[in-house]
Amino acid sequence: MTEEQSGKTRSVRLDHRQIRVLAHPLRIRLLGALRADGPATATSLAVALDTNTGATSYHLRQLAEVGLVAEETGRGTARQRWWRAAHDSSSWYPSDYDDDPDARAALEWVQVEHVKWLTEQADRWLTERVTYSPQWRDAAGLSDAFLVIGPERLTALNQEISELVLRYREASTPDEADARPVHLVHAAFPAEERGR
Repeated sequence: MTEEQSGKTRSVRLDHRQIRVLAHPLRIRLLGALRADGPATATSLAVALDTNTGATSYHLRQLAEVGLVAEETGRGTARQRWWRAAHDSSSWYPSDYDDDPDARAALEWVQVEHVKWLTEQADRWLTERVTYSPQWRDAAGLSDAFLVIGPERLTALNQEISELVLRYREASTPDEADARPVHLVHAAFPAEERGR
């Protein structure tokens, strides 16, 4: 299915308004659920996220106003609307918000919440891994590496990693033997400098 057929574009570079709207606990969870699980109603999202339909409806409309979610046309009724994520992923450069203190604060909140969520997911995996097959336990992993590299080469490295991940995402086949959703985490930041 092409982007035009799905009505969804691959990625969005978040503008000032979008990052400010996204910096809310329920909104970030709603967008994540729609990206991970596909289109849903406010009612089904309320059940999945253990909240109420009024809250999910309100916050879905806020996300829609800035183009992060969209109504799934051709589905639902006048009383029950279906929503979908408008993009597969979000991107930004921190310097995009240098001239906007509110957007900078929103970005910091989003990043801190993302790290908390990633930590929760890693903890869940480490707790549950014994219930997975040997193949899954051997395939999954956590690792890190140290490099001495400048910002230009780090930008190039990050771009290459993104392109590789995108190739694997586009080649995904749900009918692959034992296929399941996988969290792939990538982080690159300056290490603590000691003894300088």
